[in-house]
Amino acid sequence: MKIRVAIVEDDKNYNQALKNIIDFQHDMECVAQFFNGKNALQKLEALEPDVVLMDIQLQDLSGIDIVFKLTELMPGTTFVMCTSFENDEKIFSALRAGASGYLVKGDPLDKIIQAIQEAHKGGAPMSFAIAKRVLQHFQETKVQVQTLLLLTVTEKEVLELLAQGLLYKEIADKKNVTIDTIKKHIGNIYRKLQVSNKIEAINKFNTKN
Repeated sequence: MKIRVAIVEDDKNYNQALKNIIDFQHDMECVAQFFNGKNALQKLEALEPDVVLMDIQLQDLSGIDIVFKLTELMPGTTFVMCTSFENDEKIFSALRAGASGYLVKGDPLDKIIQAIQEAHKGGAPMSFAIAKRVLQHFQETKVQVQTLLLLTVTEKEVLELLAQGLLYKEIADKKNVTIDTIKKHIGNIYRKLQVSNKIEAINKFNTKN
């Protein structure tokens, strides 16, 4: 049985190049080409392809939104983003939406073929640069979580109130302590989190939560 692949890509030349290389393989075939998001959203479910190569920024719709809507309706289909976007927000939004892989259009076409095969087997193919960014993100998150564990219960409570937008005096009133005590706690928080201001401290707190 050949791997049935659908392509959602508004760049007609790239879409056709993908179709040509897919149809050239003995173990896969292109069952559909879509050049806009609306048609893909309407027709993909009925086609039931094994793998969908999805562009992120289509002219009419977001590929991420399409993946989010279709993953629940198409549990037997694997979605792989194939796009020129490499920023962290797009990467993690696509993965959260249900994409199983993330490829960059600059990758050689034979790498994309390997990615289709890997995705069909249940893998999570990613371009080297993307995989590196994902790994770096989780390493940074781990360090931040470990750093936050250094805070005492009181310091965490103060930081949480700070994140809610409370002023030093309001936090002091809420904790029934002096403003100087709160300033001391905040000084300890800055030192432990290795930050120099309130914004940086809150950002670290929000990343963890």
